Amino acid sequence: MTLARSSRASTTVRSQTSAPAAAPTLALYEQVKDFIVRKVQQGVWRAGDRLPSEHELVAQFGISRMTVNRALRDLVAEGRIVRIAGVGSFVAEDKPQSTLLQIANLASEIRQRGHAYRCDVLTVERTGATRGVATALDVRKGTPVFHTLCLHRENGVPVQLEDRHVNPRLAPGFIAQDFEATPPSEYLVRNVPFDQMEHMVDAVLPTPEQAALLEMPATEPCLLLTRRTWSRGVPVTVVHCLHPASRYRLGSRFRTDGNPVAA
Repeated sequence: MTLARSSRASTTVRSQTSAPAAAPTLALYEQVKDFIVRKVQQGVWRAGDRLPSEHELVAQFGISRMTVNRALRDLVAEGRIVRIAGVGSFVAEDKPQSTLLQIANLASEIRQRGHAYRCDVLTVERTGATRGVATALDVRKGTPVFHTLCLHRENGVPVQLEDRHVNPRLAPGFIAQDFEATPPSEYLVRNVPFDQMEHMVDAVLPTPEQAALLEMPATEPCLLLTRRTWSRGVPVTVVHCLHPASRYRLGSRFRTDGNPVAA
């Protein structure tokens, strides 16, 4: 399977005697957005709560239905709310977040949220390394490598398409594992010590095949996390993890010494 296609700020010094600038007035649709976002942030409305209808918001703000509709469309695009035709608008669930400073155990993260995890194993094979895989694993093109393709689901919804290649020299038993019971990343972390890791994140559009597997429109963006690990200078694995941006978030919090902040 092919992978997805992939002002300078200025400061103005003001006189101490000048009056502070007046706060700009929000556009009408932005006032509706701000109202909804503040209610969510204050905990008045929680994930899954139904929002006022378009008709109620029109009456409350004294503005057109078109303006309210624009505000709601923007909030949907930002992942803050979910709209169901004929039913209404609801506060969206918080998007799960994985750290970039360590290899996340996706199965554990999902189960810790009280949700159901499932790994659909789509491909397990020994194959010849393509030019890109050969470069990533520091082997010659055509060298036999292990390849897996897995679809990870949270409550039945696809949240990650994992396309992985592994160097057989460092993980000879990899190909024989039951990855529905123990996902590839978990097996490697447990059985192949690594001392270096690289993470790269790109915003991409999925290919039609990837979009179909992820059960999402091919026009919606994804976050592509590319990870490589090494053991004593020898590459262990290269994996491309594709996440629908509307369902997942990648990020980290760390101290200035580079160590992650304990939860």
